Amino acid sequence: MRMIASLFVLFLASSLLADEPKVHRGLPYTNMKNERQTLDVYAPTKGDNLPVVFWIHGGGWRVGDKASVQKKPQGFVGKGYVFVSTNYRFVPQVTVKEMASDIAKAIRWVHDHAKKYGGDPKSILVMGHSAGAHLAALVCTDARYLKAEGLPLSIIKGCVPVDTAVYDVQKQIGSIGPGRAAMYIGVFGKAESSQKEFSPITHVAKGKNIPPFLILHVSDRADSKAQSQMFAEKLKGAGVTAQIVAAEGKTHGTINADLGKPDDKPTQALFEFLGGVLKK
Repeated sequence: MRMIASLFVLFLASSLLADEPKVHRGLPYTNMKNERQTLDVYAPTKGDNLPVVFWIHGGGWRVGDKASVQKKPQGFVGKGYVFVSTNYRFVPQVTVKEMASDIAKAIRWVHDHAKKYGGDPKSILVMGHSAGAHLAALVCTDARYLKAEGLPLSIIKGCVPVDTAVYDVQKQIGSIGPGRAAMYIGVFGKAESSQKEFSPITHVAKGKNIPPFLILHVSDRADSKAQSQMFAEKLKGAGVTAQIVAAEGKTHGTINADLGKPDDKPTQALFEFLGGVLKK
Protein backbone atom coordinates (compact mmCIF):
# COMPACT_ATOMS: atom_id res chain seq x y z
CA MET A 1 0.00 0.00 0.00
CA ARG A 2 2.82 2.38 0.91
CA MET A 3 4.48 1.78 -2.47
CA ILE A 4 1.20 2.46 -4.32
CA ALA A 5 0.71 5.68 -2.35
CA SER A 6 4.27 6.79 -3.18
CA LEU A 7 3.74 6.06 -6.87
CA PHE A 8 0.48 8.03 -6.82
CA VAL A 9 2.24 11.01 -5.23
CA LEU A 10 4.96 10.88 -7.88
CA PHE A 11 2.36 10.65 -10.65
CA LEU A 12 0.44 13.60 -9.22
CA ALA A 13 3.60 15.68 -8.89
CA SER A 14 4.65 14.92 -12.47
CA SER A 15 1.16 15.78 -13.75
CA LEU A 16 1.19 19.13 -11.97
CA LEU A 17 4.69 19.84 -13.28
CA ALA A 18 3.57 19.05 -16.82
CA ASP A 19 0.80 21.65 -16.50
CA GLU A 20 3.23 24.38 -15.40
CA PRO A 21 4.05 26.93 -18.12
CA LYS A 22 7.41 26.64 -19.81
CA VAL A 23 9.08 29.98 -19.08
CA HIS A 24 11.48 31.83 -21.39
CA ARG A 25 12.84 34.89 -19.59
CA GLY A 26 14.62 38.05 -20.66
CA LEU A 27 14.08 37.76 -24.41
CA PRO A 28 15.18 40.99 -26.16
CA TYR A 29 12.68 42.53 -28.56
CA THR A 30 15.16 45.08 -29.93
CA ASN A 31 18.82 44.93 -30.90
CA MET A 32 19.71 47.10 -27.90
CA LYS A 33 21.13 45.39 -24.81
CA ASN A 34 18.64 46.92 -22.40
CA GLU A 35 16.77 44.98 -19.71
CA ARG A 36 13.90 47.44 -20.11
CA GLN A 37 13.44 46.18 -23.69
CA THR A 38 12.98 42.49 -22.94
CA LEU A 39 10.00 40.23 -22.37
CA ASP A 40 9.11 36.88 -20.80
CA VAL A 41 7.12 34.16 -22.55
CA TYR A 42 5.07 31.62 -20.58
CA ALA A 43 4.15 28.83 -23.00
CA PRO A 44 2.00 25.71 -22.61
CA THR A 45 3.92 22.44 -22.83
CA LYS A 46 1.81 21.39 -25.81
CA GLY A 47 -0.45 22.94 -28.43
CA ASP A 48 -0.09 25.05 -31.55
CA ASN A 49 -1.73 28.19 -32.94
CA LEU A 50 -2.86 29.24 -29.47
CA PRO A 51 -4.02 32.81 -28.83
CA VAL A 52 -1.39 35.08 -27.26
CA VAL A 53 -2.05 37.35 -24.27
CA PHE A 54 0.37 40.28 -24.27
CA TRP A 55 0.58 41.86 -20.79
CA ILE A 56 1.89 45.36 -19.90
CA HIS A 57 2.70 46.00 -16.22
CA GLY A 58 1.82 49.19 -14.37
CA GLY A 59 3.90 51.48 -12.17
CA GLY A 60 3.08 55.08 -12.97
CA TRP A 61 5.18 55.09 -16.16
CA ARG A 62 8.25 55.25 -13.88
CA VAL A 63 8.66 51.84 -12.19
CA GLY A 64 7.55 48.22 -12.46
CA ASP A 65 8.73 44.97 -13.97
CA LYS A 66 7.55 42.20 -16.27
CA ALA A 67 8.11 39.65 -13.48
CA SER A 68 5.20 41.11 -11.49
CA VAL A 69 2.53 38.86 -12.94
CA GLN A 70 1.10 37.11 -9.84
CA LYS A 71 -1.16 34.21 -10.95
CA LYS A 72 -1.67 35.40 -14.51
CA PRO A 73 0.68 32.98 -16.31
CA GLN A 74 -0.89 29.90 -14.72
CA GLY A 75 -4.38 31.30 -15.20
CA PHE A 76 -3.97 32.04 -18.89
CA VAL A 77 -1.74 29.12 -19.88
CA GLY A 78 -4.12 26.78 -18.08
CA LYS A 79 -6.89 28.07 -20.37
CA GLY A 80 -4.86 27.46 -23.52
CA TYR A 81 -3.17 30.81 -24.06
CA VAL A 82 0.46 31.77 -24.50
CA PHE A 83 1.20 34.53 -21.96
CA VAL A 84 3.77 37.25 -22.64
CA SER A 85 4.83 39.90 -20.12
CA THR A 86 6.90 42.83 -21.36
CA ASN A 87 9.20 45.47 -19.95
CA TYR A 88 9.46 48.97 -21.40
CA ARG A 89 11.50 52.08 -20.69
CA PHE A 90 10.33 54.77 -18.25
CA VAL A 91 10.08 58.52 -17.92
CA PRO A 92 12.10 60.69 -17.45
CA GLN A 93 14.65 58.71 -19.50
CA VAL A 94 12.19 58.46 -22.40
CA THR A 95 8.88 60.03 -23.44
CA VAL A 96 5.45 58.41 -23.48
CA LYS A 97 5.81 58.22 -27.25
CA GLU A 98 8.98 56.16 -26.85
CA MET A 99 7.31 53.95 -24.24
CA ALA A 100 4.41 53.24 -26.59
CA SER A 101 6.95 52.57 -29.34
CA ASP A 102 8.60 50.00 -27.07
CA ILE A 103 5.23 48.29 -26.66
CA ALA A 104 4.71 48.23 -30.43
CA LYS A 105 8.19 46.78 -30.97
CA ALA A 106 7.46 44.07 -28.40
CA ILE A 107 4.19 43.24 -30.15
CA ARG A 108 6.10 43.04 -33.44
CA TRP A 109 8.51 40.56 -31.82
CA VAL A 110 5.60 38.48 -30.53
CA HIS A 111 4.01 38.51 -33.97
CA ASP A 112 7.25 37.30 -35.56
CA HIS A 113 8.10 34.64 -32.95
CA ALA A 114 4.70 33.44 -31.71
CA LYS A 115 4.77 30.12 -33.55
CA LYS A 116 8.03 29.12 -31.84
CA TYR A 117 6.16 29.13 -28.51
CA GLY A 118 2.92 27.57 -29.76
CA GLY A 119 1.19 30.88 -30.41
CA ASP A 120 -0.87 32.24 -33.28
CA PRO A 121 0.55 35.53 -34.65
CA LYS A 122 -2.93 36.39 -35.92
CA SER A 123 -4.54 36.12 -32.47
CA ILE A 124 -2.85 38.66 -30.19
CA LEU A 125 -4.74 40.12 -27.22
CA VAL A 126 -3.28 43.21 -25.53
CA MET A 127 -3.82 43.87 -21.82
CA GLY A 128 -2.32 45.95 -19.03
CA HIS A 129 -2.86 47.40 -15.57
CA SER A 130 -2.75 51.08 -14.54
CA ALA A 131 -0.01 52.77 -16.61
CA GLY A 132 0.13 49.55 -18.61
CA ALA A 133 -3.61 49.83 -19.23
CA HIS A 134 -3.09 53.32 -20.65
CA LEU A 135 -0.29 52.10 -22.93
CA ALA A 136 -2.41 49.13 -24.05
CA ALA A 137 -5.34 51.41 -24.95
CA LEU A 138 -3.05 53.90 -26.68
CA VAL A 139 -1.34 51.33 -28.90
CA CYS A 140 -4.73 49.75 -29.71
CA THR A 141 -6.29 53.06 -30.83
CA ASP A 142 -3.41 55.11 -32.27
CA ALA A 143 -2.44 53.00 -35.28
CA ARG A 144 0.82 54.90 -35.84
CA TYR A 145 2.77 52.86 -33.30
CA LEU A 146 2.08 49.46 -34.86
CA LYS A 147 2.27 50.94 -38.36
CA ALA A 148 5.84 52.04 -37.62
CA GLU A 149 6.59 48.35 -37.02
CA GLY A 150 4.88 47.27 -40.24
CA LEU A 151 1.75 45.93 -38.54
CA PRO A 152 -1.94 46.86 -38.89
CA LEU A 153 -4.28 47.30 -35.93
CA SER A 154 -6.27 44.36 -37.26
CA ILE A 155 -3.75 41.86 -35.83
CA ILE A 156 -5.01 42.79 -32.33
CA LYS A 157 -8.12 40.75 -31.61
CA GLY A 158 -9.01 42.37 -28.28
CA CYS A 159 -7.80 44.93 -25.75
CA VAL A 160 -8.32 44.74 -21.97
CA PRO A 161 -7.15 47.81 -20.02
CA VAL A 162 -7.39 47.35 -16.24
CA ASP A 163 -8.16 50.35 -14.01
CA THR A 164 -6.59 53.42 -15.55
CA ALA A 165 -7.90 56.99 -15.30
CA VAL A 166 -6.15 58.53 -18.29
CA TYR A 167 -8.11 57.61 -21.38
CA ASP A 168 -8.45 61.39 -21.58
CA VAL A 169 -5.26 62.81 -20.03
CA GLN A 170 -6.27 66.47 -20.26
CA LYS A 171 -9.62 65.86 -18.60
CA GLN A 172 -8.01 63.88 -15.79
CA ILE A 173 -5.43 66.60 -15.10
CA GLY A 174 -8.16 69.23 -15.02
CA SER A 175 -10.34 67.29 -12.58
CA ILE A 176 -7.85 66.53 -9.79
CA GLY A 177 -5.83 68.50 -7.26
CA PRO A 178 -2.52 70.19 -8.09
CA GLY A 179 -0.40 67.54 -6.36
CA ARG A 180 -1.72 64.65 -8.42
CA ALA A 181 -1.90 66.84 -11.52
CA ALA A 182 1.82 67.53 -11.20
CA MET A 183 2.55 63.81 -11.38
CA TYR A 184 0.62 63.47 -14.63
CA ILE A 185 2.18 66.64 -16.08
CA GLY A 186 5.59 65.14 -15.29
CA VAL A 187 4.67 62.19 -17.50
CA PHE A 188 2.56 63.74 -20.27
CA GLY A 189 3.88 67.31 -20.35
CA LYS A 190 2.26 70.69 -19.82
CA ALA A 191 1.19 71.26 -23.40
CA GLU A 192 -2.44 70.47 -24.22
CA SER A 193 -1.28 69.12 -27.57
CA SER A 194 0.87 66.40 -25.97
CA GLN A 195 -1.80 65.54 -23.40
CA LYS A 196 -4.26 65.12 -26.26
CA GLU A 197 -1.83 63.09 -28.38
CA PHE A 198 -1.23 60.59 -25.57
CA SER A 199 -4.94 60.21 -24.75
CA PRO A 200 -6.40 57.00 -26.22
CA ILE A 201 -9.81 58.68 -26.55
CA THR A 202 -8.33 61.14 -29.07
CA HIS A 203 -7.63 58.38 -31.57
CA VAL A 204 -10.99 56.62 -31.52
CA ALA A 205 -12.65 56.83 -34.93
CA LYS A 206 -14.65 54.69 -37.32
CA GLY A 207 -12.99 52.46 -39.89
CA LYS A 208 -9.63 52.04 -38.14
CA ASN A 209 -9.94 48.35 -37.22
CA ILE A 210 -9.77 49.22 -33.54
CA PRO A 211 -10.20 45.91 -31.66
CA PRO A 212 -13.05 45.14 -29.24
CA PHE A 213 -12.44 46.42 -25.70
CA LEU A 214 -13.20 44.99 -22.29
CA ILE A 215 -12.61 47.81 -19.79
CA LEU A 216 -12.10 46.71 -16.18
CA HIS A 217 -12.14 49.20 -13.32
CA VAL A 218 -12.52 49.31 -9.55
CA SER A 219 -16.21 49.95 -8.89
CA ASP A 220 -15.77 52.69 -6.29
CA ARG A 221 -12.76 54.48 -7.78
CA ALA A 222 -14.45 57.61 -9.09
CA ASP A 223 -11.91 58.79 -11.66
CA SER A 224 -11.28 55.43 -13.34
CA LYS A 225 -15.03 54.77 -13.37
CA ALA A 226 -15.83 58.09 -15.05
CA GLN A 227 -12.99 57.77 -17.55
CA SER A 228 -13.91 54.16 -18.36
CA GLN A 229 -17.52 55.10 -19.07
CA MET A 230 -16.49 58.06 -21.21
CA PHE A 231 -14.01 55.97 -23.19
CA ALA A 232 -16.50 53.15 -23.72
CA GLU A 233 -19.11 55.57 -25.05
CA LYS A 234 -16.58 57.03 -27.50
CA LEU A 235 -15.67 53.53 -28.69
CA LYS A 236 -19.31 52.54 -29.15
CA GLY A 237 -19.97 55.76 -31.05
CA ALA A 238 -17.24 54.71 -33.48
CA GLY A 239 -18.79 51.29 -33.94
CA VAL A 240 -16.26 49.49 -31.73
CA THR A 241 -17.47 46.82 -29.32
CA ALA A 242 -16.83 48.01 -25.76
CA GLN A 243 -17.84 46.35 -22.51
CA ILE A 244 -17.25 47.62 -18.97
CA VAL A 245 -16.90 45.51 -15.85
CA ALA A 246 -16.94 47.38 -12.53
CA ALA A 247 -15.05 45.20 -10.05
CA GLU A 248 -16.84 45.15 -6.72
CA GLY A 249 -14.78 44.90 -3.54
CA LYS A 250 -11.49 45.48 -5.32
CA THR A 251 -8.73 48.05 -4.92
CA HIS A 252 -6.38 49.37 -7.57
CA GLY A 253 -3.91 46.72 -6.39
CA THR A 254 -6.17 43.71 -5.93
CA ILE A 255 -7.94 44.03 -9.28
CA ASN A 256 -4.52 43.35 -10.76
CA ALA A 257 -3.25 40.82 -8.22
CA ASP A 258 -6.40 38.67 -8.46
CA LEU A 259 -6.57 38.60 -12.26
CA GLY A 260 -6.10 35.02 -13.42
CA LYS A 261 -7.57 33.37 -10.32
CA PRO A 262 -10.47 31.03 -11.19
CA ASP A 263 -12.85 32.40 -8.53
CA ASP A 264 -12.22 36.05 -9.48
CA LYS A 265 -15.27 37.68 -11.13
CA PRO A 266 -13.31 40.11 -13.37
CA THR A 267 -11.25 37.11 -14.54
CA GLN A 268 -14.42 35.18 -15.36
CA ALA A 269 -15.73 38.16 -17.35
CA LEU A 270 -12.36 38.41 -19.08
CA PHE A 271 -12.37 34.80 -20.29
CA GLU A 272 -15.95 35.17 -21.48
CA PHE A 273 -14.91 38.26 -23.46
CA LEU A 274 -11.87 36.51 -24.93
CA GLY A 275 -13.95 33.52 -25.97
CA GLY A 276 -16.32 35.84 -27.81
CA VAL A 277 -13.72 37.86 -29.71
CA LEU A 278 -11.70 34.80 -30.68
CA LYS A 279 -14.80 33.10 -32.16
CA LYS A 280 -15.20 36.06 -34.47
